[in-house]
Amino acid sequence: MTSPILRIAVPSPLHRLFDYLPPQAPHPQPQPGQRVRVPFAKGEGVGMRVEVADGSAVPAERLRPAAAILDAEPLLPQELMRLLAWSCNYYHHPPGEVYATALPLALRSGGAASSRGVVRWRLTAAGSAIDPTSLVRAPKQGRLLALFAARGELDTAALAAAIEQPQPVLKRLLDRGWVESREQPCLAPPEGHRAEPPPELNSDQRAAVTAITAAAGRFQPFLLDGVTGSGKTEVYLQAIAPVLAAGRQILLLVPEIGLTPQLVERFRQRFAVPLALLHSGLADGERQCAWLMARNGHAPIVIGTRSALFTPLKNPGLIIVDEEHDPSLKQQEGFRYSARDVAVVRAHQLGIPVVLGSATPSLESLHNAQAGRYLRLRLPERAGTALHPRMHLLDVRQQPLQEGLAEPLALLMHRHLAQGGQVLLFLNRRGYSPALICHDCGQVADCPRCDARLTYHAAQRRLRCHHCGTERPVPKQCPHCGSADLRPLGQGTERIEEGLKVRFPGVGLVRIDRDTTSRKGAMTALLQEVHGGEARILIGTQMVAKGHHFPEVTLVGILDADQGLFSADFRASERMAQLILQVAGRAGRAERPGEVVIQTHAPDHPLLRTLVAADYHAFAQAALLEREQAQFPPFSHLALLRAEAVDPTAPLTFLEAARRLAAGSADSAVQLLGPVPAPMERRAGRTRAQLLLQSNSRTALHRLLDQWVVGLEGLKEGRKVRWSLDVDPVELY
Repeated sequence: MTSPILRIAVPSPLHRLFDYLPPQAPHPQPQPGQRVRVPFAKGEGVGMRVEVADGSAVPAERLRPAAAILDAEPLLPQELMRLLAWSCNYYHHPPGEVYATALPLALRSGGAASSRGVVRWRLTAAGSAIDPTSLVRAPKQGRLLALFAARGELDTAALAAAIEQPQPVLKRLLDRGWVESREQPCLAPPEGHRAEPPPELNSDQRAAVTAITAAAGRFQPFLLDGVTGSGKTEVYLQAIAPVLAAGRQILLLVPEIGLTPQLVERFRQRFAVPLALLHSGLADGERQCAWLMARNGHAPIVIGTRSALFTPLKNPGLIIVDEEHDPSLKQQEGFRYSARDVAVVRAHQLGIPVVLGSATPSLESLHNAQAGRYLRLRLPERAGTALHPRMHLLDVRQQPLQEGLAEPLALLMHRHLAQGGQVLLFLNRRGYSPALICHDCGQVADCPRCDARLTYHAAQRRLRCHHCGTERPVPKQCPHCGSADLRPLGQGTERIEEGLKVRFPGVGLVRIDRDTTSRKGAMTALLQEVHGGEARILIGTQMVAKGHHFPEVTLVGILDADQGLFSADFRASERMAQLILQVAGRAGRAERPGEVVIQTHAPDHPLLRTLVAADYHAFAQAALLEREQAQFPPFSHLALLRAEAVDPTAPLTFLEAARRLAAGSADSAVQLLGPVPAPMERRAGRTRAQLLLQSNSRTALHRLLDQWVVGLEGLKEGRKVRWSLDVDPVELY
């Protein structure tokens, strides 16, 4: 009798499954979704058992048996295995890498599917008797004792947020018997928690909640289209309540880690159930714990960033994608999937409702709603007594700018601060300045590995490339002419912060960007300063634009609205409109009226005038008409083949061969555009180029891709490049 052939997804760049014989006794046959250790290349690999075949194209003498089955039962349920198989086929990505995406890091390498408890520390009776101020010669120990006294128990994250390198200090306190540890379950239910009663909804919110709850147990995609401050989160919360009551699980996706602290706090106040968090800011053990608790059904609510989409759920009942328009929901490296789009597919396969929420919906989602594929739920007014903020353009042409700030905006800031409001200033450039220039010869500091300038970071006295990470100290003199007159050119958030401290002395100020929030817990600490009132002025990048609730902010200043107005990317105007309105929506979210000032050198630009005079939907309808006339998405479908190499000629050579291969099997429904150099041709020391495929027929495009990807692996020109295929790209560079 012939042995069945196991088809295993092993992480590799090859677009295929690998054939193995069953493991030798005493191992039983592995089931779909179980991990299997297999001999691979010259060593071993850990793969996922996907299917069984009767035969193999590999000669029998070359087939090797799997070494071991790592799980007593499948780690991934069959519905998730179906979703991953669909994702492999749709995005034309190597299956081993796709299936690995669904696993925490330790499980990918064969670790045990178990989790340790969470260790917390607290004062002992002896530690409580110590006066922290008496530890003059050990100030860090004193600070930590004071923190324990104020907050009771602390975990690793809280310690790291409070003090740099806390472990040596903590060890001294443990050795002296002043602190003790205890271990609790990795995802313990809230202790002594009393859930808050829900607030009264307005008529639009009630209609939205009613529609979502009525769809329980069947597939129905919703587009929750609500202006900023309209109470979309409250709609989520009240739609979730009956799902929890029915014993089902909820998966909520957010685009960025920065959105989770406030959102999680609201969920914890409302629901006395364990919450599983899944994002890249967690330690591996924390992430694996949350993943396992979701899989076992012990976490009724799962909140995470895009990769949380592939978390196994024991009893799923509802999927929510917040800020569905955000490009961060599309993975840009490796397995390039859209978490929003795959969430809709997963909900369809599960037969459950999915809610896509945004104040500025993507044109694709608006098009789907207009075509009847999504049910659109409108929240046109702000919740409670809050009013829409007043928006106006500030023409800064021929006006002096002091560290990026025009005088009329500075005067408005003084007025709002004097009236007790908070001010938010938005600039989507971190660092001190985007360039450093020699005043004598005009030479600008360039990245040696990219077609980009080095950004000047004044606090560290470093020049840093925001594309490849290259950095170096600021030189004492120009390397070209020897002049010591090196000057920052332009403004970043760090420079704006410096100018504000001079102009508004004594006023509390916080800066929120990637530089100030890199440490664990830093984002939460900064937000606490804003909500506590210690910070009266907030300066930030797009991290502050999405989902945050700042009830005391009455003035929003957008310092440079012109960055996205003149881009060659057909999505640039949509992104700019979304960003402006998302930032503007932080103003006037409570009882106080809000005001938004947009500094611009192009006050007559139609996009800006439409946003100020009308609203996002007026812009969106005009943009959709333009897209239809130009046959851009959502009225066509794209795939982008990228290639890069150290050899500057290799990418275009490979793409020319790829074009010839595609032209041999393409029909007239698929258009091949290129190959051309990438907009940023050199990045991280590699030359890049791209070939775009466009079609009005999704079926025709994927029919070509099915054959093409197999052929690309066999091109000899492909051995000299790294290449990747991006289906439905959101960035064309």
